Amino acid sequence: MASATAGALGLLWGWLWSERFWLPQNVSWADLEGPGDGYGYPRARHILSVFPLAAGVFSVRLLFERFIAKPCALHVGIEDSIPRLAQSNAILEEVFLSITKYPDEKRLEGLSKQLDWDVRKIQYWFRRRRNQDKPPTLTKFCESMWRFTFYLCVFCYGIRFLWSSPWFWDTRQCWHSYPYQPLTRELYYYYIMELAFYWSLMFSQFTDIKRKDFLIMFVHHLATIGLITFSYINNMVRVGTLVLCLHDASDFLLEAAKLANYAKYQRLCDTLFVIFSAVFMVTRLGIYPFWILNTTLFESWEMIGPYPSWWLFNGLLLILQVLHVIWSYLIARIAFKALIRGKVSKDDRSDVESSSEEEDETTCTKSLSGSSSSNGANCVNGHVGGSYWAGE
Repeated sequence: MASATAGALGLLWGWLWSERFWLPQNVSWADLEGPGDGYGYPRARHILSVFPLAAGVFSVRLLFERFIAKPCALHVGIEDSIPRLAQSNAILEEVFLSITKYPDEKRLEGLSKQLDWDVRKIQYWFRRRRNQDKPPTLTKFCESMWRFTFYLCVFCYGIRFLWSSPWFWDTRQCWHSYPYQPLTRELYYYYIMELAFYWSLMFSQFTDIKRKDFLIMFVHHLATIGLITFSYINNMVRVGTLVLCLHDASDFLLEAAKLANYAKYQRLCDTLFVIFSAVFMVTRLGIYPFWILNTTLFESWEMIGPYPSWWLFNGLLLILQVLHVIWSYLIARIAFKALIRGKVSKDDRSDVESSSEEEDETTCTKSLSGSSSSNGANCVNGHVGGSYWAGE
């Protein structure tokens, strides 16, 4: 029995790491065992170092939010307030938890007769009860400030690193001598740090603000981790760095717009969101298909030819482009409303949670999650339009 199980596991392991799937023709894993230059060639075991690093990133985040983000929030006038509790009522609580959080007129009239309460008083109870479960603005500000700081720092690092990389200026260099392309220290740090950050988002999703797009952002983070890991194992890291940097270019702008929204700088929020929209569309609808997809589909075909994992990698990138088109349409619609009306309505904002006066509130927008986170979408961290999309 044990030998049969071991044999089955061996066959599964062999299928999982099949050279015919992962590598071009006439290339084996043994060919990539050599040290090469710098950090050698990417190996699957390198991924194991991501998990302690992700735990470290999460710990740094907790310290950052406590000692940097929170004082900044208090400085711009965001109060560390506790939501007011709704009056204790067992009947209304049962309706709220078991039936609906937004009772219609017929149900309100029935509850009014049952409790001998005025309808407006019951509406007020449900409004306060909904707000009771929503996190304070201070918490949301701290989360966004952490993501803004990371996205900005990693984008600056990526631009600095890629500026001196030959494949940034000539994408054909992504495939020159492939797969015999050894890692450099900067490339290794960039890739592993991005992967560790997304793993930390996976962990923190269970402790962060619960959003309606929780499941979508969870799948988004999982897919992002899969793509980064996949491209690392089969050594498509050069083109992978271009994809990562391209997506980071707009993420910090989205988080900056959220920070302005929480601080009630409405004009700044709208301005940042419009800038984010423009950058998002230029990078995702212009640069991504004509620069990234051009090299992964056509230049790589010419230089190394297709093989099974090549088809899968490009299929995933094409699916991502379809999502870019959908998200760009939604962002454009929200940005158009912002330009016409001066601000984005509550129904179009990215965060599903609102302030304590939710019926009177109008806010700026944010997914992307993620997205994300969406991320998310976030986007992603949820990305823009929480009711529309979860993250990119």
